[in-house]
Amino acid sequence: MSEKSVIKVFIADDHAIVREGLKQILAETKDIVVAGEAENGLDAIKLFRKSGCHVMLLDISLPDRNGIEVLKQIKKDKPELAVLMLSMHREDQYAIRSLKAGAAGYLTKQSAPKELVNAIRQCAAGLKYVSPALAQELANHVGEDHTAAPHEALSDREYQTLTMIASGKTVGTIAKELSLSVKTVSEYRSRLLAKMNLKNSAELTHYAIKNQLID
Repeated sequence: MSEKSVIKVFIADDHAIVREGLKQILAETKDIVVAGEAENGLDAIKLFRKSGCHVMLLDISLPDRNGIEVLKQIKKDKPELAVLMLSMHREDQYAIRSLKAGAAGYLTKQSAPKELVNAIRQCAAGLKYVSPALAQELANHVGEDHTAAPHEALSDREYQTLTMIASGKTVGTIAKELSLSVKTVSEYRSRLLAKMNLKNSAELTHYAIKNQLID
């Protein structure tokens, strides 16, 4: 196989064991090679250009910044790069936001290795990739006339804060996991409550459960 036909992949994930697992899966293919890796968003933005990659596998939950924020920056720097988002979250939680932000596809980390390989090949070919389940969900909403839900007006970081609070995490825990100050997370909380016309975390959690925003 010629070097030109080989798909170069860059992996951005903060868990070393996940990166190694992905590399093992891709090592079994003849047309895909791992050209670089990063364990946080800042390194992903800095290093992906040097790798000459065709596809980036980007974790949506990075320690220093939200994966969708990283996606937007990377697409600004290199619009032609295909970015396949990887996540532990259900597809309906972040997939639409990712695709709107420019992702070429969205895949949960529970997906089978074969699906990952197929997704990479499809994205490298300039196509979008979504799972059959998500494709069906998107099809079900085509033509629906509905007012945007309050949470759809949130920024990516506000939405992430919403799901974490609704999952029972304290502001302090969220701040630690996102490498932010407690004050910053508190500001996100205040803004999202105001935007959604909610009074407190209890109402926020009720809303999230009602709208199936958390597992």
